[in-house]
Amino acid sequence: MLELKDLKGIGEGRLAALHRANIRSVQALILTLPSSYRDMTKDTPVGELVPGMTVCVTGCISRTPKLSRFKGLSRVTAAIRDESGTLPLQWYNQPWIKDNLPEEGEVTLYGSVMADKNGKLLMNGAQIVHERAILPVYKALKDIPGKTLQQILKQALEQIDECCPETLPEFVRMKYGLCERNFALRQAHFPLSMENLAIALRRLSFEGMLFYQAATVLMRGEKEAGAVIAPGRGKEFLQSLPFPSTGAQARVLDEIEADMASPAAMNRLVQGDVGCGKTAVAFAALYGCVKSGFQGIMMAPTEILARQHMESAKAQLEPLGVRCGLLLGGMKAKERREALAAIASGEWQVIFGTHALLSESVEYAAPGLIVTDEQHRFGVKQRGTLSKKSALKPNALVMSATPIPRSLALVLYGDLDISVVNEMPPGRTPVKTRVVPEEKRGDMYRFIADLVHQGRQAYIVCPMVEESETLDAKSAKETYAALCTGPLSQLRLGLTWGGQGAKEKEKVLGEFVAGSIDVLVATTVVEVGVNVPNASVMVIENADRFGLSQLHQLRGRVGRGAEVSWCFLMAKPNERLKTLCETSDGFEVAKKDLEMRGPGDFLGTRQHGTRLLPGMNFMTDTYLLEQSAACVRLLQTPGYEEEWETVKENARALFRETMEDIAMN
Repeated sequence: MLELKDLKGIGEGRLAALHRANIRSVQALILTLPSSYRDMTKDTPVGELVPGMTVCVTGCISRTPKLSRFKGLSRVTAAIRDESGTLPLQWYNQPWIKDNLPEEGEVTLYGSVMADKNGKLLMNGAQIVHERAILPVYKALKDIPGKTLQQILKQALEQIDECCPETLPEFVRMKYGLCERNFALRQAHFPLSMENLAIALRRLSFEGMLFYQAATVLMRGEKEAGAVIAPGRGKEFLQSLPFPSTGAQARVLDEIEADMASPAAMNRLVQGDVGCGKTAVAFAALYGCVKSGFQGIMMAPTEILARQHMESAKAQLEPLGVRCGLLLGGMKAKERREALAAIASGEWQVIFGTHALLSESVEYAAPGLIVTDEQHRFGVKQRGTLSKKSALKPNALVMSATPIPRSLALVLYGDLDISVVNEMPPGRTPVKTRVVPEEKRGDMYRFIADLVHQGRQAYIVCPMVEESETLDAKSAKETYAALCTGPLSQLRLGLTWGGQGAKEKEKVLGEFVAGSIDVLVATTVVEVGVNVPNASVMVIENADRFGLSQLHQLRGRVGRGAEVSWCFLMAKPNERLKTLCETSDGFEVAKKDLEMRGPGDFLGTRQHGTRLLPGMNFMTDTYLLEQSAACVRLLQTPGYEEEWETVKENARALFRETMEDIAMN
């Protein structure tokens, strides 16, 4: 089989560049799809142009190109005219353009339309079109120019029949109307038409979705025997609370109890907005677990939150006869020995804690249910650590306060069943959100001081820990120092950040929870694991540096008490931040965030090994995602054994790294 080094134009330097990009074979090169395309096949009349469009314009040069220089820059100006109007042209630091524009006859230009004080113009970067085609645009590779990469790929595609055989069973292609793989890959790189490109990307997108979901089936493995927990007892807990449960809480509890009542161990994600009542549902499930003779375990991301869960359990679970305990990493030796003994004997029926709950030294009497936060999600190996200490595998419940559109959640959490608490308890007051420009900062500080004097508390969140010479962004330390001697100097201030020593961080957060700190200056370390109902103001510095979903998460730190709460976004007003001011629905915010930034930026970092798939758009491909999920279910039914084996084999090959990552988490 042809190797990369055999392709014309690939010497040692370019081969090393491809290897750095994790492209180590001709097949891997072919599977590296363009990031976007430039459609140079169609013209748009000048009269129909709108700023923000990227288009082809064909016409005559109506203004003699002029070259001017100022402050070390060169600028070429001209204009193009067609039957519908005239469009100004402008290039910076491209003086050769002046001589390349034809004095007579038509010329086609491709570029972005920009708004100008006099109307609109085709701005810097517009190029003269010599070939009417849909051109691929690839992610930049160091030491390999884009045109060179295109030429290398044209050579590679000549070997496509040998390098990239068909991966889908013919039955699947026929049933779902999918083109052949080689046609799809050729058209994905060098499409003959936009219609062909759509057909190609649909095929490749379906393939990726299908194999990913098949991989999640393989990751789940055979259903293991789990702790069987009788249904119905959780409702007793919800009825014991001083406030009524919502319909969403009751529905999700029904889904959880049905899972736990089956012989197979549960693996379920419960996601919902801050304040929707997920913790009450988790407590109800833990109550049912205890009443069936098992122990419940609830792991929190911070010691502060673990302690708060324990306090809630004392008020809500212990009066119902459930004995609760707390296990933390920083316990003194005697206290830890007593805790371990209470866990091993079964004296403690529900155990709260942090990652210390996973320690090999912890022996459980009869673990039946593990509730854990998304931030400390149990991987296969971690769940196995607890399973080995019991004859039956404990049920696993993962809670997430990050609302995610269902189509994306199916991909991110493919190895978990999904429940959504999509209803807020009655009477909850939405947080009032405002964008605050710099000139109103003084008024905001006076507002905070007034609220603190009324007994309230506030957060001020900064994007950085320390001041940077290269980034124009507020730092927590700089802000804290300025406030201590400035507008909030009469208040009790605290400072915390992610890299702060664990003991010092817990001390500061503990003081804020206790009310001995009025205003906490912090980084995004307070995004999860902090619950202070008395805090009613959240200030987010440089708010335009955060994604909408992260801003919504930070906003969720306030509005947890009975008082009206505020979130102030320090930034210039813009359309993106306007979304937060208009809605408190986390799912709507997440949807808007995904539309604006795309799934890669939305996720921030790769979550447990998930690779985003070529050609996929999680918002527009929801139907395709559901089709591929239906295909996986169909292939597992009798009569499709051969097709299912083919899909599983290709899923293992494509997502081997992902599957290993999840197993290690």
